[in-house]
Amino acid sequence: MVRKMKIMIGLTFIAVFFVLSACGNSTSKDASSKVAAQSKESQDVVVNIGVQGKTGILPYAREKQYFEKAFEKVGVKVTWNEFASGPPHFEALASGRLDFGAVGGTPVIAGQSGNVDFKAIGVSSDGKKGNSIIVPKGSTIKELADLKGKKIGVAKGSSAFNFLYMVIDHAGLKDSDIEIIQLQPDEARPALDNGSIDAWSIWEPYATTAMFQTGAEELVTGEDLNINAPSFLIARTEFTEKHPDLTVLFLKTYDEVLQHFVEDIDGVSKEIAEAQKVDEEIIRKVLEKSEPILSPTTEEFAKAHQEQADFLYSVGGIDQKLDTSKVIENKFVDEALGQ
Repeated sequence: MVRKMKIMIGLTFIAVFFVLSACGNSTSKDASSKVAAQSKESQDVVVNIGVQGKTGILPYAREKQYFEKAFEKVGVKVTWNEFASGPPHFEALASGRLDFGAVGGTPVIAGQSGNVDFKAIGVSSDGKKGNSIIVPKGSTIKELADLKGKKIGVAKGSSAFNFLYMVIDHAGLKDSDIEIIQLQPDEARPALDNGSIDAWSIWEPYATTAMFQTGAEELVTGEDLNINAPSFLIARTEFTEKHPDLTVLFLKTYDEVLQHFVEDIDGVSKEIAEAQKVDEEIIRKVLEKSEPILSPTTEEFAKAHQEQADFLYSVGGIDQKLDTSKVIENKFVDEALGQ
């Protein structure tokens, strides 16, 4: 990859790393009974969970107090922390202010490169439909080659950031062909609407919402390019070591919410739409595209994640070649799923 691209992605990850270094169904009942044995030790424990967006598993769980109810049974309190994207989760993990979260694969790579002490404890999405590049209604950009000379908005260090560079690489564009504008989602959406940027590399639900509300169009998705970019549930290592049963309970509760999503997509879509005061059709489409899962990091997912890290290293995004298996921990999700 050419020099300007290396400098751009390199500076982005350096900035992220600097911040990091500066700082009841039957399954639930089963998990609760195991944790109860340690309830005496858990009386003063507070579980800090990170959340981003409004439509995923964790935002819905927060709204319905799934985790509060599950952890209350073992005398543990739950607090929620909101983040705009994945990288800030790792700042909070590094400072001990966060115990669990859900992020894309690129922030996981950034966190590992920044020496944050964490584990990826489960795969929450295969990532094929999670990221896309969208353009405004009526845009002259019709194919990837048309991105040449255009301004593209993206959140630094996010899964969409890595996706953008993979798209650029796929299209064979040169270093001088694009201008990357680093914007968080709440900044990028109005920039796309008013023409300040020509395209937006973004994850769900932002892409679908923009398409429904403004007629924005999808240029390319990870599925189009067969990019398998798994997203992960993450946990602070020290917390998992001190409270392994609470870690399993977290995953069992997550799976409970997930199963409700899958089994009642109509009801969930309606509830979220009413709570967020948005069109129910938008929420349904987002949920259908998200295809959430809870899985151990299989060989396929591990290979895809390692390939992402290798790609970032090849373009100068990280300054070391990572062995991504070092942060993968399947034992908790295996126990949670009874495997």
